Amino acid sequence: MKVKDLPLDYTVSRSNRKTMALYIRKDGGVEVRCPLHSRDPEIKKFVAENRQWIEKKSAEMAGKAKKRAGFRLIPGCSLKLLGKDYRLTVSNNGMAGFDGTDFYVPAETPPETTKKLIIKIYKNLAERRLKTRTAEIAAAMKRQPVNVKINAAKTRWGSCSGKNSINYSWRLIMAEERCIDYVIIHELAHMTERNHGKSFWALVKTYMPDYKEQEKKLKQLQEKLSVENWED
Repeated sequence: MKVKDLPLDYTVSRSNRKTMALYIRKDGGVEVRCPLHSRDPEIKKFVAENRQWIEKKSAEMAGKAKKRAGFRLIPGCSLKLLGKDYRLTVSNNGMAGFDGTDFYVPAETPPETTKKLIIKIYKNLAERRLKTRTAEIAAAMKRQPVNVKINAAKTRWGSCSGKNSINYSWRLIMAEERCIDYVIIHELAHMTERNHGKSFWALVKTYMPDYKEQEKKLKQLQEKLSVENWED
């Protein structure tokens, strides 16, 4: 029997939607989302027609899941900060922090505790750096956000609310400084241009002509983080 003839495992989720869609879970599992009235033969046909895509994406997600499961923060590993690599070391004073040269945690700290400590350090660094830099760029752009907050967003580097409150993911502190400036300019620009129309991009380009290059770098960083277990 050929591999393509073997049954493909998937779960079915029916709802009040109008069309069928495929969803690949983080563990590589396959879910078919379909209308309430969908019959099993229709679903099987839909899966069969998209089998090649399903197998490719499922394998990709399973591979990422395996890398995430193997992700460990241990002394000697490398951590990103402002686009640069810093080593994680063991402290002699039982403290955790960043001294400008290394990240450090107490000796014999369990992996999960180490991750929590590193995330806390990142959040503190993001709080100081991103707020200060936003104030500097906002002054140059003649904007005044009502608030600047740091959150744990996983899929967005930043956002600007309708009330001009700006939020940044703490993960942004790992990016290069110019990438960070781009995200700040992007969100400040939304205080004037709410959508991503031509006027918005023209405004962004005024303050960062090479913004597309920064987008590419951020996408590369996002891909790197997608196979690292930074869940908090």
